[in-house]
Amino acid sequence: MSASPRHIHLSGICGTAMASLAGLLQLQGHRITGSDKAAYPPMSDMLRALGIPVMEPYAETNLTPAPDLVVIGNALSRGNPEVERVLDERIPFTSMAALLRDEFLKGRTSLVVAGTHGKTTTTSMLAWIYQVAARHNPALEPSFLIGGVAENFGSSFQLRPTPNFIVEGDEYDTAFFDKGPKFLHYFPDALILTHVEFDHADIYANLDAVKTAFKRLVNLVPRRGAVVAYDASETVTECISHALCRVERYGFSERAHWQIRNLRYDSGLTRWTIWRAGQLWAELEMSMAGEHNALNATAAAALAAGQGIGADAIRTALSTFKSVKRRLEVRACISGITVVEDFAHHPTAIRETLRTLRAVYPQSRLWAVLEPRSNTLRRKVLAGDLVESLRLADRVVLAGVYQQQRIPEDERLHPEEVVHALSEHGTAAELLADADAIVAGIAPHLVPGDVVAILSNGGFDGIYEKLPARLSEIYPQPSGKSVRP
Repeated sequence: MSASPRHIHLSGICGTAMASLAGLLQLQGHRITGSDKAAYPPMSDMLRALGIPVMEPYAETNLTPAPDLVVIGNALSRGNPEVERVLDERIPFTSMAALLRDEFLKGRTSLVVAGTHGKTTTTSMLAWIYQVAARHNPALEPSFLIGGVAENFGSSFQLRPTPNFIVEGDEYDTAFFDKGPKFLHYFPDALILTHVEFDHADIYANLDAVKTAFKRLVNLVPRRGAVVAYDASETVTECISHALCRVERYGFSERAHWQIRNLRYDSGLTRWTIWRAGQLWAELEMSMAGEHNALNATAAAALAAGQGIGADAIRTALSTFKSVKRRLEVRACISGITVVEDFAHHPTAIRETLRTLRAVYPQSRLWAVLEPRSNTLRRKVLAGDLVESLRLADRVVLAGVYQQQRIPEDERLHPEEVVHALSEHGTAAELLADADAIVAGIAPHLVPGDVVAILSNGGFDGIYEKLPARLSEIYPQPSGKSVRP
């Protein structure tokens, strides 16, 4: 424990990073409380299991008696009652990223995974590689903080008295009083950089602004450190061009230091070989499908190998890697209808999700049910890319834009225009207002063999439970048979 136990309150505790930090702080012996405007799984379930009280909604009285420290989440701004009381009474406060650095990263080797896409899965893979390697060398057992629940651990965090801390590096801003990206607090000793695309349209004006943030992150890696970077992206190349440490690229091209060859998906497994600097290094397999997941796994393998972990441990870890909650997670199988949940925040992520489902379920009719909820998808800036991604589905259903009144009219995505564009391209599409309307509208038309991909980065008003419940009414299950796969 770094200091005597304190009462630490987290305002905005149900965000994945904030809830994970709460768990780490509790492991240090601190008394933790939290508040949020609305708690929803999986973090609400995790906090409940940890015995950490969550108060809803935000209120000044949530800070009575006054805690020793308040961690203010980046979703909170001036006008929030807890923020106002903190400032009025000068209660000590900080951000999630700053406290993670001060309490957990100092004195450890910081291994950071960053990028517009793939960082949660890649961070989970890297943590599992270290965990498997620790079977032969306990000093390798990692501490970690991940922006999702890694199914191999059943958790999004772990704390061990060992040197390595693996952390998902988020490019989103830190707090209302610190508008820089969170990952600039983490001072990586080694860094994975997956992709750099325009995202978070609420805080970044354009792609150049996003690239500037990632360039600053790369600039924090010391000369003795290393960067493992995707090799088929001009923006990634630009972001690492002035790195002063070792840089190793991964991907499919012959110039990649870590080259993927012979990628295939068969018998429920993804298999491929990795060539390191032109030499066959390992033959790998895992149960997760998708080219993007093979890239994620290769990035994790490359960083771990660069830190001294052997190919055998990496091979074993990837072959036993499960997944991350809300990433291509099968929520129900009912009379041959498969309902899949995926954390969709960007057109590229949607494209890769639908491509993967096409590969796994090649004979199925594929439905895409999208809630435009992320700060990028709620805006029209990438509407053309969104249409192209959704065209990979056979049927598309869009919900209304989440909290559209908070997006300026001239910036707002108009889902009816997306539906019209899809229809003009020959993709059956419709707009239904909310989760209840979608369930009522599509459930009677689903037939055995269909796959429904529900795409949202939020709770989507409980559609993940509502749709399977309605399907169970239409297709009653035999007594005692679960709708879960």
